[in-house]
Amino acid sequence: MDKRYGQEAIDGLGGGGVVSEQSRRNLLRAEDLIRRKRPQQAMPYLARAIQDHHNLDAVIQLAFITPNMETAIQVLQAAERRGREMLKVSLGEDCFDDNKREEGLEFNVVVATRPYMRVLQSLVKCYYDAEQYNKATETVLQMLRLNPSDNMAQRHWAGSLLIRCGRYADALSFSQQWLDFNAVNTGQPPPFGGTNFKTPHRNTMAVKKEKMYAYVAGALLYSAALASFKHFGDCEQARQYLKLAVAANPNIVVKILGEVRQPSSLNNNPRVPNGPEDAQDYLWLSQDLWMETSVWDWANNNPDVKCVVLKNCSRPTCDEKETYVTEFKRCAACHLVSYCSPECQKRDWENHKEACRDRQMLKETIRAIQKGKPPPDDSEYSVYSADTTTGETQRLA
Repeated sequence: MDKRYGQEAIDGLGGGGVVSEQSRRNLLRAEDLIRRKRPQQAMPYLARAIQDHHNLDAVIQLAFITPNMETAIQVLQAAERRGREMLKVSLGEDCFDDNKREEGLEFNVVVATRPYMRVLQSLVKCYYDAEQYNKATETVLQMLRLNPSDNMAQRHWAGSLLIRCGRYADALSFSQQWLDFNAVNTGQPPPFGGTNFKTPHRNTMAVKKEKMYAYVAGALLYSAALASFKHFGDCEQARQYLKLAVAANPNIVVKILGEVRQPSSLNNNPRVPNGPEDAQDYLWLSQDLWMETSVWDWANNNPDVKCVVLKNCSRPTCDEKETYVTEFKRCAACHLVSYCSPECQKRDWENHKEACRDRQMLKETIRAIQKGKPPPDDSEYSVYSADTTTGETQRLA
């Protein structure tokens, strides 16, 4: 939940007004300068904001503009310890114990926990950047145990991190718990966020159930496919997971088989589920795992994959089809369509322009909301934000 909206926007950071208004204003000013790539100008505001020791979000911003990674991690570790003690005071000494999860306590529904969870999320990123993969993995698993419903989408990272640490059976067990048909059908997360690892099975699902997975996050499905291949080898289950993954987000496998350079950063742009932005985030985290020769060959020789990733020209009257991955160029504005030639793109513009402009307007609207600004005057989109503490939906624009 974005702290600028919902209950935190009403009650203050952490929901209880524990952060002083002066500290909050200094943080907002610093965040604005950081978004405008002026970190040095932001430093004085952060220095004033962190004088209120409750303002963990100011510490997060300080860590991310600190040039030394080791120092940044130490800053966040200190914030994690401070946040933990603050929550023990407000929620009870046992609030981090697993029995509280069994009693129904989830951190996402307690607003006071949100700054602490943002510290953990920041630690995951810093641990990963510092190649401290075991620490990144354990922190993600801790987040999922505290918040099984996972409103911070750490389940999209957990499988890849477990695979990177060589924990293939755990990665597959985790993925299978989140991809269990009943969990997908009901939206109910697995107990403890899937972190109580079990012996993974090698079952496949009935073909008639495959349609249920069209809207599942591609990151989960790709992790399941890779973990199954690593654990069981080339088996029917691994191939089925890969088929579902490619159907959910073909942008990922297109980049892998096209041997496109691995992204150097996460994508902070507005997005729709399983779009190019989600693909970039997954590839930033995991592409090198798929570029291992045995893995790449396995995916490249899969006929179901080739059927999906070799694209037809998007001009309806053109019969051209790619002969190799990424042969056709995408529309640079929307990334929704691909053409065999500039001529086909020009001839299809009248047919494509409405969808293209709608896509661009949607992204501009979301981008404006993310920056705390009003949407473009000609935007026809309404943007809502749900707050898990109240179950209410707030219209943002």
